[in-house]
Amino acid sequence: MAERPSEKALSEFISEAQENIEALDRDFLRLEDACKGRGSEDADPDILNAVFRAAHTLKGVCAMFGVERMARLAHALEDLLDAVRMGRRGLDGSTFRLVNQATDLLGKCIAEEADGKPPATGEAAEALAQALRAKPATAAAGGDDPLDALLDPAVLSVLTEYEEHRLRFNLGKGQDLFRVKVNFDLASFDTALDVLKARLKELGEVVSTLPSSDASDPNAIAFDLLFCSAAGRERVTSAAGPAAAVEQVPRGHHLGAPRHAAHAPGLSPLGGSTPPAEAPATLPLAGADPMGSPAADEPAQLHREPAAGAAPGGEAETSSLRSVSQAVRVDIHKLDRLMNVVGELVLVKTSLLQLAERMRGGEDHATLSAELHRESRSLERKLNDLQTGILEVRMVPLGQVFDKLSRMVRKLTRDLGKEIEFTTEGGDTELDKLIVEDLSDPLMHLIRNSLDHAIEAPELRRQRGKPRAGLISLRAAQKGSHVQITVEDDGNGIDDARIREVAVKRGLVSQEQVAQMGRREVMNLIFLPGFSTARQVTSLSGRGVGMDVVKNNIANLSGIIDLHTELGRGTRFEITLPVTLAIIRALVVSAAQRTYAVPLSSVLEILTVDPAELRTIETREVITLRGATLPLVRLARFFGTRAEEPRQKNLHVVVVGLAQERLGIAVDELTGQQDVVVKPLGRALGTIRGLAGATDLGNRRTVLVLDVGAIIEEVVRGEGPREPVGQAG
Repeated sequence: MAERPSEKALSEFISEAQENIEALDRDFLRLEDACKGRGSEDADPDILNAVFRAAHTLKGVCAMFGVERMARLAHALEDLLDAVRMGRRGLDGSTFRLVNQATDLLGKCIAEEADGKPPATGEAAEALAQALRAKPATAAAGGDDPLDALLDPAVLSVLTEYEEHRLRFNLGKGQDLFRVKVNFDLASFDTALDVLKARLKELGEVVSTLPSSDASDPNAIAFDLLFCSAAGRERVTSAAGPAAAVEQVPRGHHLGAPRHAAHAPGLSPLGGSTPPAEAPATLPLAGADPMGSPAADEPAQLHREPAAGAAPGGEAETSSLRSVSQAVRVDIHKLDRLMNVVGELVLVKTSLLQLAERMRGGEDHATLSAELHRESRSLERKLNDLQTGILEVRMVPLGQVFDKLSRMVRKLTRDLGKEIEFTTEGGDTELDKLIVEDLSDPLMHLIRNSLDHAIEAPELRRQRGKPRAGLISLRAAQKGSHVQITVEDDGNGIDDARIREVAVKRGLVSQEQVAQMGRREVMNLIFLPGFSTARQVTSLSGRGVGMDVVKNNIANLSGIIDLHTELGRGTRFEITLPVTLAIIRALVVSAAQRTYAVPLSSVLEILTVDPAELRTIETREVITLRGATLPLVRLARFFGTRAEEPRQKNLHVVVVGLAQERLGIAVDELTGQQDVVVKPLGRALGTIRGLAGATDLGNRRTVLVLDVGAIIEEVVRGEGPREPVGQAG
């Protein structure tokens, strides 16, 4: 760019461009799925047009902000998609690869703009733009369309170029053409028209929607719809409803153009499935090579060499799924509710000021005290409403990450030569925006491991009596104040004997230690730094830098990860996370004269335990709770505070839990509950396990917030009691 835009303008560009690329990715993935089931010739035109619109919008945004390399690349992508829409190019393997490469490179361009780096993607963008515009080697020579003899020119005269193409396409498949005439009330015609089109689309394709001047009622508007279907007139009439007149148009029959068509040629259809397309800037593309084979003149380096700035081996393409933009799209109704709460807070503030004035005037304190208490309760309620509203604004659906992972799976599946069925569920489950961003990379590592290690080659799966296509499922569900995310595959499973062998060979544990471990403890060894069972290092995995990163990232989010596996049947990872880390309800406790805050979302119950009820099993203190053994940790000992433990008859035990894990935390005192704002720790305390952050209780006293997930990992899943890693408080 000639001149870097202001920070505000740059932020707006990044947010809007990122949103358009994600929409393009998402819809193109849907299109690829549809083509797998029905063939490229029957690709859903609505989805194809959505992809085209996203590319068209992205081109305009990039041009407006002066990012020329992105504008040229988006324009070339738009031309290719327009050629596909017009039937001049097929949706073959070459087309899918080119579009995926374009979205990859556009994402890298946005990252450069966000970081303020000098553009390193200019040459790659220009080369890819040329490839997008290249004419396939199998381009078929044009010829006379036999449908020209069957379609009356009057029919074609009312259609745009795209609508004419769709009409020829449907009639070429042997479908019938219908003209549907209908009148709607002016006050509700848009909704009624959408309902009618939705009913018709179940039977075929609405080629054109044009307003007509046939309406006799001045308060109504008439429409003529051209509709192609093989369902027969009776079913089309039933779907259109009693208010519509359905006429089947014989081929070669004079349609009788709507009267406005003669006065307004080229009028784009109202409510139609596509916008009018710009004229292609390149030669028309025709024909297509077979699905899955690259075009002969497609530049080889686009498949074999990384784009500018990419790491060797293709690592850069899936190195991170974090979004460049930190913007959150907010429903205007949520903002309206926040504004209402702010307005009510202003009223409370005014009431408090009036009370202060009356107090200075010497009014009776008993009366003022009662009114002050009432206003403070009102203030508390309004602040709770404000807190809830702000948390809602921060929440985003996990589907944003699921869509990126689906695309990553599609690409890596092609690279590995495996057959994968990737399913997602619960994409509408919401989490804090910051948690969602930090969660994307751990999920990417887990799925890449499933692809590379767990899922067998198609022939091997067939020999083992499994379907050729491996199954990887990604599910999310909210459970109370936590969200559980599951990554599951039906691959090899994990061999605990192999884990023991590798752990000893790499010096992570001794032969004696591994012999004393239970199966669950052995499985947790895969989360140690440097652990990998891969016999060969690939561009995806085998370096031992994946699973420990996953566990650490989940722990940094105050979450916990659990592993279930069965050799030969598959593996399941379960991740449990809090919904938000920003503002939480906490139980305030003290131990060894230090105060801590325990997130209330992890507190299951509070007990008073007689010290005589404590037992020791394998150096660990436990208690019996409703017939089950519950591990116990003394908070003062966990953090290594050496103050003398008070002699008391009973212990206060806070029972906490995440996923299926349970732990009792022994404390000296229970102070109460309070809403707290969690702030990150500095470098001095940031490495101490068991701390999620710090907060101010309102009395200018800073206390530490416990990371329940990390404490459970240390005590329940750890190697037993260990020396404290530092001082708290």
